[in-house]
Amino acid sequence: MDISTLDFQQARIKQVLFKSRLRSVLYGVREAEASLFDIRQNPLRQWLDAVVKPKYQGTEVFEIERVLQRMLDAGQALVAQYKRGQIEEARAGLGQIDQHSERIEQLLQTLERNGRSA
Repeated sequence: MDISTLDFQQARIKQVLFKSRLRSVLYGVREAEASLFDIRQNPLRQWLDAVVKPKYQGTEVFEIERVLQRMLDAGQALVAQYKRGQIEEARAGLGQIDQHSERIEQLLQTLERNGRSA
């Protein structure tokens, strides 16, 4: 596998962008767009499809997709909670998003290490 450090940094930025967009929804800065929770339109998923999958099909890739879907589902549930008026509860739920993001980061690190040794 020949995926550069820059590619992995871009993947991490995509994670931060999602979390930032979700946070801005839960703090009333922007409206939630359906595309925010659509895995096919998710920048990290698109990166996996375009950069990683053509070169590597390890279990980490499928696990990242699984955790990513869970994170998107959790984010969508938080927005629904926010829209129901449970604003503080929704904001408190951002910790769930952080947990999913941390798991994705661990998987990216593993993928990056395996890529160097492949």
